[in-house]
Amino acid sequence: MKTIAINKEPVELYKILKFEGLVTTGGEAKLVIGDGQVLVNGSVETQRRKKIVHGDVIEFRGEQLEVRRM
Repeated sequence: MKTIAINKEPVELYKILKFEGLVTTGGEAKLVIGDGQVLVNGSVETQRRKKIVHGDVIEFRGEQLEVRRM
């Protein structure tokens, strides 16, 4: 599991996917989220602007990302 450091919270889900390089654009991030390909804390998440906070775990294409506030 990879740890992602954030310096403020909340952060929108699509921004994390984009900034971590899991998708190439924000538009692509919104499409994969809307299509149900992303899990947050073990549940399918379809809200593109879902607020992600410290302790959340994001799963996408076999990768797990744990969000930590630094």
